[in-house]
Amino acid sequence: MSLYRDEAVVLRTQKLGEADRIVTVLSRRHGRIRAVAKGVRRTTSRFGARLEPFSHVDLQLAEGRSLHVVTQAESLGPLATSVGSDYRAYTAGTAMLEAADRLAGEDLEPALQHYLLLVAALRALAAPDRDPSLVLDAFLLRSLAVAGYAPSFDACAHCGAPGPHRAFSPASGGMTCPACRPSGAAAPAPETVRLLSALLSADWATALTSEPRARRESSRLVASYLGWHLERGLRSLTHVDR
Repeated sequence: MSLYRDEAVVLRTQKLGEADRIVTVLSRRHGRIRAVAKGVRRTTSRFGARLEPFSHVDLQLAEGRSLHVVTQAESLGPLATSVGSDYRAYTAGTAMLEAADRLAGEDLEPALQHYLLLVAALRALAAPDRDPSLVLDAFLLRSLAVAGYAPSFDACAHCGAPGPHRAFSPASGGMTCPACRPSGAAAPAPETVRLLSALLSADWATALTSEPRARRESSRLVASYLGWHLERGLRSLTHVDR
């Protein structure tokens, strides 16, 4: 079997047989990989604890017909411990892992930007001075943009008329002008629109000075936009501690 190495973040795991697991990871060079970790559920496993969700690892894998096989795993940092020790960070991080899994494309297709976004977001979650809800919403917006679903918060998403505008429509792609406003469009506060724009552009100086009301409204709009473009929402998003 051909061997290769790659850096990766563990997205999810599932049991296989009595002692094995199927591990799904998002890697730097190979995108999403599904691999078997043999014997990882035994207490004597050499790398069982390194292959849990949130783990940032350096993997050696062997190519297989349907599933690859993990042959080595070395930790690249304490992300799993840092995120898992805080409930708000953990729930936000769980939604990030699910979103990365859904947005990364097909297995073994390069997804470098998605990988770098995920690692940066998980590191931000581990920082004591960041609001996990803001980090999550910024990650979701930027991941959607990388996947080709970038929302518009300035010009009209339909006709391109310069803003600011007052109506928000997930189906239209963001803010819309009065002429393009569809029925049922939301009317977020200007402060909320500024916050959404700041999160998309990683303008943390603006985002961190936002009011709680704007943060709550922006979270609802991000969830609505994500659900529209994924055709179904993230199951883990309902458990996020806002």
